[in-house]
Amino acid sequence: MTQIIDTGRLFIGGTFRDAGQTVPVIEAATGEVLADGPSATIADIDDAVASARGEGAAQWRAASVDERADGLKRFAAALRARGQDTATLVSRENGMPISLSRAVNGAFPAVLVNYYAKLIRGWQAEEVRPALIGHTIVRREPIGVVAAITPWNYPQALAVMKIAPALAAGCSVVLKASPETALDALVFADAAAEAGLPAGVLNVVPGDAAAGAHLVTHPGVDKVAFTGSTNAGRVIGAECGRLIRPVTLELGGKSAAVILDDADLGATIEGLRAASFVNNGQTCHLSSRILVPTSRYAEFVSAIGELADSLTVGDPLDDKTEIGPLVSERQRERVLDYIQIGRDSGARLVAGGSVPADLARGWFVAPTVFADVDNNDRLAQEEIFGPVITITPYEDEADAVRLANDTEFGLAGTVWSQDPARATEIARAMHTGSVGVNHYQLDIQSPFGGVKSSGLGRELGPEGLDAYLITKSVYRADPIPE
Repeated sequence: MTQIIDTGRLFIGGTFRDAGQTVPVIEAATGEVLADGPSATIADIDDAVASARGEGAAQWRAASVDERADGLKRFAAALRARGQDTATLVSRENGMPISLSRAVNGAFPAVLVNYYAKLIRGWQAEEVRPALIGHTIVRREPIGVVAAITPWNYPQALAVMKIAPALAAGCSVVLKASPETALDALVFADAAAEAGLPAGVLNVVPGDAAAGAHLVTHPGVDKVAFTGSTNAGRVIGAECGRLIRPVTLELGGKSAAVILDDADLGATIEGLRAASFVNNGQTCHLSSRILVPTSRYAEFVSAIGELADSLTVGDPLDDKTEIGPLVSERQRERVLDYIQIGRDSGARLVAGGSVPADLARGWFVAPTVFADVDNNDRLAQEEIFGPVITITPYEDEADAVRLANDTEFGLAGTVWSQDPARATEIARAMHTGSVGVNHYQLDIQSPFGGVKSSGLGRELGPEGLDAYLITKSVYRADPIPE
């Protein structure tokens, strides 16, 4: 980790080189400079794309699936060996509590790479189908050079959700990581070098918005995979539409937690600890709108407020910490602005609402809960990306589903009930890409993604691999060979 922190490097063509420029990476808990991180220039992006179209990438594309699976297994082992240091580094960069970072930044990348290594082993690229005349060979081929553009909130997990299936499919990748988490992105580079991946198969070029924009429109890119804000996603989607370029967009959310009238109070509150406050509220699938039946409204408002007040706020490197700092001063000011919007709206402040008095250093905001929030208010409709929760009452199940779906977003959601079958029926009625029943946890074997303004396409599972393949039909007039 010391080598990564002390050097502003890029990884292009299988080798490290000094970045064309550097920008300071700020430690979230202190507000002080952690290190100078690499920031790719336009020329660096051009070099990375050229490398991704080079001889090493062609070699990877032509390799058998078993050869690629073996390379991925080595890559996973190298990521796993770095896991503890990686988790610590990310927590210093973005404020993620270390107990969570160990799982999603330290362990998850190796797990997902191994999943795709196993998925492709023995996979057949061609399928023969009978046709009205002769037969057809349906062939799946790598889509080519992938521009993977990732945010700072789950930097390792969200990057590997693109890198792993793309490499498994035989593609090459240019990873444009966020400036806020530029340092940990180089872990992928170190691991790729140790694993002996061919030069150019994975290029790591953290950079700013200008670097990302250049990468999106670069003529050498065949597909864009982006995770980030809906506003940025709209711009990227428009550019890809203009270029007729395939794109996967995993964007923002304003997900609802629907608490049914039979929900167990204690179990639901414990579940909301993770579903609604995970990663300091800096999570796209967060259940940040809590919908409660009027018959149980008072008790749940009280319990949710008590939950927020009970959460341990502090040093992200302390195992006891549940809420760490936000990623930056700008993000903290954004969240505080929304808290003021809530106060001005007439909503009832139940918990939090300010910077903790004993944590003026760093970018901390106390877990905050507003009750009596109208579903049309900005507080309920706009993604805040911080530890701010709204509570809204509903009359019956139809009203709950209406409120849950009354948003431009559709990424996730949760339903809480002692009757899983009943909760599942509500989940089926919610217009969203994923729903958790009495919990929320991504499944690496199942697709994840959004509808409406929450995105296009899916990641994880076999569907995540399909996103990096193109399908070709070879029509033959002769009979199927015996």
